[in-house]
Amino acid sequence: MHAFFNSSEHDDIRVATRRFVESELAPNAARWDEAGIPRSAFEAVGRMGFIGTRYPVSIGGTGGDLLSAIPVVEEISRCRNGGFVTSYLVQAHIATPIIHHLGTPGQQEEFLRPALSGARIGCLAVTEPDAGSDVSAIRTTARRDGGDWVLNGSKMYITNGGVADFGVVAAKSDQGPAHGAISLFLVDTHQPGFKPSKPLDKLGLRASNTVGIALDDVRVPARNLLGEQGRGFRYIMTGFQEERLVSSIYAYVSAFQAIEDTVAYLGDRRAFGAPLIERQAIRHTLAQLTAELEAVRQLCYAAAFTINNGKDATREVSMCKLLAAEIANRVAYQAMQFHGGYGYMEECPVARYYRDVRLYAIGGGASEVMRDIIAKRMFEDAR
Repeated sequence: MHAFFNSSEHDDIRVATRRFVESELAPNAARWDEAGIPRSAFEAVGRMGFIGTRYPVSIGGTGGDLLSAIPVVEEISRCRNGGFVTSYLVQAHIATPIIHHLGTPGQQEEFLRPALSGARIGCLAVTEPDAGSDVSAIRTTARRDGGDWVLNGSKMYITNGGVADFGVVAAKSDQGPAHGAISLFLVDTHQPGFKPSKPLDKLGLRASNTVGIALDDVRVPARNLLGEQGRGFRYIMTGFQEERLVSSIYAYVSAFQAIEDTVAYLGDRRAFGAPLIERQAIRHTLAQLTAELEAVRQLCYAAAFTINNGKDATREVSMCKLLAAEIANRVAYQAMQFHGGYGYMEECPVARYYRDVRLYAIGGGASEVMRDIIAKRMFEDAR
């Protein structure tokens, strides 16, 4: 089903993205799990305008908005490699929007423009060993030293962190409660004090570069403070809306694709004298999951429309992420189950999908956190 805001322009964007995905991304899905994502892939996506879809032409984008980016995210999510999708989402929708919203003209020229072209890779460094969903618990510090800020601390589970040219780094720049003490800094990663670990050995999303980062007297020019000092916590919370929205899109699109694969396989696989797809229990299970995914897709479209109109969609986005991730994980289980022994083989796309989608109920805010946010908004509305 189309989005209620769909236009002929959105259809054109979708067609162009799908062609690119089928010719340039999907054929590399298995290889990138082993070798990692080459920089040339970011550059190719950037040349096509798929990183800058939602950014103005004046800064290197294609002049669209968030709604224009939805078909791009949906089609790239069909590349059959969750690791690539995750790295792409960080580049296009997690590390860069905050520079667009808060950055000075100089910061946008130095960091945002080359990121949209794919020439420079970015990361968002907020999570720490003891601070995941609880952003207020971060311990990384930033102290002023003349014309610089000096950062010390550590970050963990940072996507693109080991290959990034710059990072948006959260650190405590003041004393007192974190809600008014965290600031954001644009950090050049090519300096001795910025020390990424070896790539972490993950269960899934193997193509994406994920590392821990040690910050040892990392010097940041004062001009690279992003936004206002002490308002970083609020900026991060606002940024979560788009991050959780695009994460939800990957979850439901990849789940639809897994169901498509399963239906095709069951149509060919015969047992007890008939194709397995004719078994009522199987058909009803897939029908139920498809209906739930369609509901989530439409909820995501509504949330995207709300965000695009400058309104708060925290509750709606939290619902999107909760439902999309949970349903996608059920789809992964059933898809593997219905593929039987073949689904357990590495050559089967379902096996990679089973590993990749698991993180989406954890990263960017765990399902438990989403439920807490929804409940909090419910009680606030009741009062």
